[in-house]
Amino acid sequence: QVQLVESGGGLVQPGGSLRLSCAASGFGSRYYAIGWFRQAPGKEREAVSCISSRDDYTRYADSVKGRFTISRDNAKNTAFLQMNSLKPEDTAVYYCAADDRIWTCEFRQNDYGYWGQGTQVTVSS
Repeated sequence: QVQLVESGGGLVQPGGSLRLSCAASGFGSRYYAIGWFRQAPGKEREAVSCISSRDDYTRYADSVKGRFTISRDNAKNTAFLQMNSLKPEDTAVYYCAADDRIWTCEFRQNDYGYWGQGTQVTVSS
């Protein structure tokens, strides 16, 4: 049974940083793509970043490009989202998603069959 558990959310001031983690378990191999998504109050869930399973190709939404960095530690089955220069508009529940049926980096939510429970990120002074 695949499980994804996010951690690292919290309250941070504008300009601050947070590092989200997504611990995966239950996959038969390390070859699964990972995506980070977020949902702000009253808005639809949107893609933030993703990383492919084999060549660590990464992709970022324009709104976070240059501020967020996605990475993965295959030995620990954990993915990370380093978020710097945070803005109030980054406030949202952040979800990680994964699937071993896709190897490429995808922003389509329907491509991911496994989702974490989400972690709240609040950027406010």
